[in-house]
Amino acid sequence: MATALNEQIKWEMYSANLYLAMSAYLQDAGLTGFSHWMRIQYQEETAHALKFYDFLLSRGGQVTMLSIDAPDANWSNILEIFEETLSHEQEVTRRINELVHLAKEERDFATDIFLQWFVTEQVEEEETVKDIISKLRMIKGEGQGMLVLDKDMSARTFTPPPAN
Repeated sequence: MATALNEQIKWEMYSANLYLAMSAYLQDAGLTGFSHWMRIQYQEETAHALKFYDFLLSRGGQVTMLSIDAPDANWSNILEIFEETLSHEQEVTRRINELVHLAKEERDFATDIFLQWFVTEQVEEEETVKDIISKLRMIKGEGQGMLVLDKDMSARTFTPPPAN
């Protein structure tokens, strides 16, 4: 279980780096609200990694900081960024579900309970990104609609996850 949790820490840190790269791309494109939204996403993913880190230490496990690959940063438009975000979040969901499955197999009830917060979090993550994609498609990524949506995205705030 500890090996799998260390792998998840690595994945959460990769996620943070991916969203920070997306934030930079969006900032360069003049979409400061979207850039801000992705920067908050970066903070969330970093907090998720630390949540796993703290849990593993609290259970007497050894934390191993694994190498993190650099994310690709080649996007052609904002819709592509959010479609990749959705795909990435779906992969995170798959990984969390695999951890839950492993915890149940190993009869590791504490880890199973810990992971339930992430199961719920992933439902919210995917729903939020699907909503953004829907709006981007509706306005075709253009005009006044983009300006309004960019402004809306700048209102997002970071709320740290509850302590373990």
